[in-house]
Amino acid sequence: MEMEDTSKLKIFTGNSHPALAKEISDYIGVPLGKAICGRFNNGEIQIMINESVRGKDCFIIQPTGAPVNDNLMEILIMVDALKRASARHITVVVPYYGYARQDRKTRGREPISSKLVADLLTVAGVTRVVTMDLHAGQIQGFFNMPVDHMLSSSLLADYVKSKKLENLTIVSPDLGGVTRARELADRVGAPIAIIEKRRPEPGVAKVMNIIGEVKDRNCFVVDDIVDTAGSLCEGANALMEYGARGVYAAVCHPVLTDPAIERIKASAIKELVVTNSLPIEKYKMIDKMTVLSIAPILGEAILRIFHDASVSQMFDK
Repeated sequence: MEMEDTSKLKIFTGNSHPALAKEISDYIGVPLGKAICGRFNNGEIQIMINESVRGKDCFIIQPTGAPVNDNLMEILIMVDALKRASARHITVVVPYYGYARQDRKTRGREPISSKLVADLLTVAGVTRVVTMDLHAGQIQGFFNMPVDHMLSSSLLADYVKSKKLENLTIVSPDLGGVTRARELADRVGAPIAIIEKRRPEPGVAKVMNIIGEVKDRNCFVVDDIVDTAGSLCEGANALMEYGARGVYAAVCHPVLTDPAIERIKASAIKELVVTNSLPIEKYKMIDKMTVLSIAPILGEAILRIFHDASVSQMFDK
């Protein structure tokens, strides 16, 4: 977008991912807001906003990865500070929405924690949410406010096309991810396949069948989250057993809980493509991992929201 007056645009960050916030502020051309996000001696979160935000449109950049509760509380307390300082609008930019996998009850007496988080953000005083690749799209409906759901598919598609792989197939790692796989497949002009698997318990996946043609194909598995990488690596190894020529993976959110890195190293995956929606520790940056930046997508979205322009046009194919 063309740059207009951004004097009323303020960007703040907590401690979750200041590097991403800095990238976004550089893209927009607006310096990060002056704020302190620290701790009191007793461990309580201390927020100090050190510049006027009266009548300003404030954006807080803060994915809620580990430690999820600290990062979430930083958002809530910063929102409260901005609200009490008379900010005009308060948008939270949460590239990775923690608790998103607790979006429904699958057995008795379970919470729906992603709805609770939505309620907490609402009560704190948030006026808009920007997030990316939600685990379940219907989480948008947990909010009674505008939610801009950004997609990494255009970014991932450009990278996949740059690989110029022959006989390409986009693979969904489970039945629930077919829509995500279809979105990427349409962008790169490739067929899809589906891994049918069962989860006997959380974090454990067992491949039962593969739907679609993968023999002698270069397979790109697409998912929203790579956590312990158990199901991703299990699926990749199964694809090789079914005759795939090579297996690659494209995942938006690199949660990468131990022993994910060891599993990925030992797996059939040739390359794991992720985004910087979450910070990645240096020891996890292995040779077969490629990190793409979402800062231009989020920066463009912030500018469009600030200037009351269309956000959805960014993702037109």
